[in-house]
Amino acid sequence: MRWLVDGYNVIRHAPGLAAREQESLQAGRDALCRLLADAARSSGDQFTVVFDGARGGGTAFGSRGVRVVFSRAQERADDVLARLASAGVAVVSTDREVQKAAARAGAIAITADDFLARILAPPSPGRGEEDEGPLPSPKKGNPRRLSKKARAAERALKRIGRTTKRFP
Repeated sequence: MRWLVDGYNVIRHAPGLAAREQESLQAGRDALCRLLADAARSSGDQFTVVFDGARGGGTAFGSRGVRVVFSRAQERADDVLARLASAGVAVVSTDREVQKAAARAGAIAITADDFLARILAPPSPGRGEEDEGPLPSPKKGNPRRLSKKARAAERALKRIGRTTKRFP
């Protein structure tokens, strides 16, 4: 699966990453890229992190499975995310406009908080994915069943697993 990540949005929703950003913008970006590289290694997914313009825009490779994109000076990272969003892609951002653009493009919109909760949660000892409980009943009209969008987001989040990486 391909993931598009709103870089600064995610950094500022994780206290550990935000603390690293206080040291310098580069330290925050590096910490996020390391976290995503761990997730890419465990899941085999590809992550593209989009940051607001630096050095006139461009693309760089953070590490295996992580690509870093900087928006151009006259463009916001939100615009780049909206342009790159497509069906089958998961877009991580808490920004409502980015989530709306992702939904219009057929992508799966996931909040930064849900994404971070999944990849920063400590793994449960002796408990695998198959033990997480029964799936909701497929009965039509079940009020407890998640919406189609919420189920797609949940499936995407299950792919990345949990890393043991913690930030101070």
